[in-house]
Amino acid sequence: MSRKLFGTDGVRGIANQEPVTAETVLKLGRALACATRAGAGDSRTRRRILLGKDTRISGYMLETALSSGICSTGVDVLLVGPMPTPAVAFLTVDMRCDAGAVISASHNPFEDNGIKFFARDGFKLSDEMELEIEDMIESGGIEKFRPKAELIGKASRVDDALGRYVVYCKNTFPKELTLNGLEIVVDCANGAAYKAAPLVFQELGARVTALGVHPDGLNINKECGSLFPQQLCSEVRSSSGHVGIALDGDADRVIFVDEKGREVDGDQIMGLIAGHMIARSELKRNTLVATVMSNIGLDLTLHEMGGRVVRTPVGDRYVVEKMRQEGLNFGGEPSGHLIFLERTTSGDGIIAALEILRIMVETGKPLSELVSAVKMLPQVSKNVSVTAKTNFYEIPELRKAITEGEKRLENKGRLLVRYSGTQPVCRIMAEGEDENELQIVVDLVSSAVSRHL
Repeated sequence: MSRKLFGTDGVRGIANQEPVTAETVLKLGRALACATRAGAGDSRTRRRILLGKDTRISGYMLETALSSGICSTGVDVLLVGPMPTPAVAFLTVDMRCDAGAVISASHNPFEDNGIKFFARDGFKLSDEMELEIEDMIESGGIEKFRPKAELIGKASRVDDALGRYVVYCKNTFPKELTLNGLEIVVDCANGAAYKAAPLVFQELGARVTALGVHPDGLNINKECGSLFPQQLCSEVRSSSGHVGIALDGDADRVIFVDEKGREVDGDQIMGLIAGHMIARSELKRNTLVATVMSNIGLDLTLHEMGGRVVRTPVGDRYVVEKMRQEGLNFGGEPSGHLIFLERTTSGDGIIAALEILRIMVETGKPLSELVSAVKMLPQVSKNVSVTAKTNFYEIPELRKAITEGEKRLENKGRLLVRYSGTQPVCRIMAEGEDENELQIVVDLVSSAVSRHL
């Protein structure tokens, strides 16, 4: 069965258009609850699903629809309101729920929305479970769960959800350390972490300047957060801050700005963390899990430290799967998804930021000096909007352009062409030693994509 609703990271699309409509989301709620009931495996009669969201205006509509669908099957809902995606994963486990769901389109603009689902162990649903949910909706299997009136589920608010998550984040930071004396600028993207992130850093002792903490339902990710770090860079420079931290709309990713107001490469952040974990004998099998998008410089740097990099397809879920399969404990993507599997079940921007702050405190060194040890090869990338996601090699002109680009980089670099899993976009990336050559290759392929897709 092919996927019709789920993409690489849950269900996503334009709010109030299929599949992100109240009608379809209600069915998703019913199907999730049915799958939860069927696979619970114990004798309890009441099930519970935890539900969070980010700050998009469409979240109100979708929260009501999803909650209604769940309750209609006799399953209760715990509502936590605006909450980071990793917080929903944590709270699902912490409150012993049978599943969790977060209504969010992550780093996308406010017009988009979607839903990510978590199993009772806090990990995202498997491909098999997502297909089961789609099958229940398509086949009408959800219609058999119609409990009597007295058995319909109820929804209730969890008033202390924010405090639970803040304490959880703080407990990942060494108790013998504080952030006293650090000036931190944090940009919350007017998103789900607008309350949690400043609280965590402040309660650990930092002096915090908070940006993007006035969500109005329409301004999430709008010229702020991890995709638009310009304001953060400027604020770090003007305030003489020690570090800038930018989250995205649901706070599962983070990027950093050094004390000079310069954005730091995401692969350098991964290399910095992995290197210090190797030095502390904390990185299992001295292995970092990265995706095919990560810079080859990461491999070269870790090799010098006695470590190695293993790669997965793009998507944090694939990074997590690889880590679980091979018993590894740290991995991520250059876009800012950083996963510490011994602390979290998904990317968590706040906890990742605390790890960088820990290294800064322990070494007494500024971020610019710390990341300078992680050398990167030049990369050139471009995103091209597309109207269809046709197999590249089924289009002769596009196949020819990709082949020519690969030939130009043969033995000198690599070319990666792929579709975004969450947006109608083709991503082209070339990597090697000659930046001018890389630009030629990217222009060649992107021009072909623009003409034929």
